[in-house]
Amino acid sequence: MKRNGVGVLVLVMLGTSLAGLTGCKERQADAAAQAPPPAKVISGVDVSFFAVEHPEWYPIVTATEYEAPSQLSVTGTVFPDIARTVPVISLASGRIVDIRARLGDTVKKGQLLLRVRSDDISGGFDAYRKAVSDELLARKQLDRAKQLYEHGAIALGDLEVAQDSEDDAKTTLDTASEHLRLLGSDPDNPKGIVDILAPVSGVITDQEVANGASVQAYSTPNPFTISDLTTVWIVCDVYENDMANVRVGQPADIKLNAYPNKVLKGRISNIGSILDPNIRTAKVRIEVANPVEMMRPGMFATATLFGKEKQTYTAVPASAIVHLHDRDWVFIPVQEKFKRIQIVSGEQLPNNMQEILSGLQPGQQVVTNAINLQNAIDNE
Repeated sequence: MKRNGVGVLVLVMLGTSLAGLTGCKERQADAAAQAPPPAKVISGVDVSFFAVEHPEWYPIVTATEYEAPSQLSVTGTVFPDIARTVPVISLASGRIVDIRARLGDTVKKGQLLLRVRSDDISGGFDAYRKAVSDELLARKQLDRAKQLYEHGAIALGDLEVAQDSEDDAKTTLDTASEHLRLLGSDPDNPKGIVDILAPVSGVITDQEVANGASVQAYSTPNPFTISDLTTVWIVCDVYENDMANVRVGQPADIKLNAYPNKVLKGRISNIGSILDPNIRTAKVRIEVANPVEMMRPGMFATATLFGKEKQTYTAVPASAIVHLHDRDWVFIPVQEKFKRIQIVSGEQLPNNMQEILSGLQPGQQVVTNAINLQNAIDNE
């Protein structure tokens, strides 16, 4: 009986184990069936190729050669011509009581800029009044000496001494009078206010004073700085690798961000002798005439420098270029398809042609109506 019970127990345990193994296999089979199929990689597909219906609707033209002087485009900033920049110097020390001009104003030569309350006028007028008294006394003594000399009462030497005293007194008087005029005061009607006038005509490009502030004579900072903006500088950064294409006297075309349709003519007047060690560039100065003062200091400009040697570029119709994602592209035919390639366009040429700086060679064929082809590709 005991043996039969043990056998039954063993059979039950074996059955339970076999059932568990069978369930695991079924779960593994179900997981394998639910897994995604393996990916199939198709090699040799170029996404720059496009196929469209009726490719004959898009005419083809051959790119031509175009010779032009070498060009180098650099960026720069407008600066005043330092040779045409004049500081306004205060001739008297004191306190500013009135300001008649502000930063950015256009002023004329002799225009009143500011007024200074100064004690220098008091000292100058004191010296002037003393010089007037001394000169009057010396003149009387000279007249008396002349009368005495005519009557033989004094020697010639005494007359010469009186004449010398009169000359010295007159020189002192003239100096004191000129000092008052230099300070901006009338010797006959002295006042404690000094008027500071504009030494030249131009635009105030710097202001270092305010109402109620003090100013020192012949010391920095100067109250104002006036710049003549009829001629300005375009200061550009040229990389070390492009320095061989830059020379003094080289012509340049200037375009401003503020006036994109205006092209101004300039010429390189100086090339910096020291390179910036951080970005490896040299400062190149371009002088540009600014008769209507269209260019203002601080404006951003782009300068195109032209070399003497001519280079060969590619020219295609302007309609063959399509602008996408801030880049220029053209389509070239390849069998029954079209391939889109990136190019760098240059200047607009006559007869509705466009200069190609890189990306396309003369002799290659391109689609003339690129925008129509691009629209057809987008609609498919």
